[in-house]
Amino acid sequence: MIIERAYAHVAAHDEDAWPWSVPCVRLLLEEGLRFTAPVTFLVGENGSGKSTLVEALAEGFGLDSWGGSHDWRYATDRGKSVLGERIRFDAAPRGRRMLGSRAARKGFFLRAETALDALDREGFAPDGMSHGEGFLAAFRGKFLEPGLYVMDEPEAALSFTSCLELLGHLDQLVKRGGQVVCATHSPLLTALPGADIVEVGEHGLRRVEWRELELVDHWRRYLADPRAYLRHVLE
Repeated sequence: MIIERAYAHVAAHDEDAWPWSVPCVRLLLEEGLRFTAPVTFLVGENGSGKSTLVEALAEGFGLDSWGGSHDWRYATDRGKSVLGERIRFDAAPRGRRMLGSRAARKGFFLRAETALDALDREGFAPDGMSHGEGFLAAFRGKFLEPGLYVMDEPEAALSFTSCLELLGHLDQLVKRGGQVVCATHSPLLTALPGADIVEVGEHGLRRVEWRELELVDHWRRYLADPRAYLRHVLE
């Protein structure tokens, strides 16, 4: 483990203004988010705040909000988000050196919509590579060292088989001392044994078991009888 807890440090704020109005951010201010396993999945509906949260965690650790590795310095020139500026961490014993020295920090921020651009900036994405192949190339070549690896919906570019390959990479990464925080909609990824699952929503943040996830229940019901869902959206 690299970090044990993340929280937002802010002296004063407008509770009705974004991002402080987002329930998961409010809970981050009040209680923080504890990390109890090397892999943490954040799961929630669109608009729940999970992407806002993972971006801020990446920024707070010193990773480029556009996406990229620890040794890339803000190619976007846009600086950190309001929440990213205020994120603080309680380090695990083996993570204190990383948090104490920017030069010692290792990790990567992978966001679905900018992944190939981030890899290309670092001279890592070969020509002719598909979106999904680019993702897998990042996992093979960049997710190697002990450090913090933050991902925002990596399954967006991956097939079923590629998602399984990703799980294999994550398993090897944590065995090398890495820690992963991943926002996802994937019932496949969240089934990783030993992973911690945090559901994000109007309630803020809460830990759930895989079988209790709403998205797992929906997929199970949909695959059993697609017409039960489709009749509500198709004329």
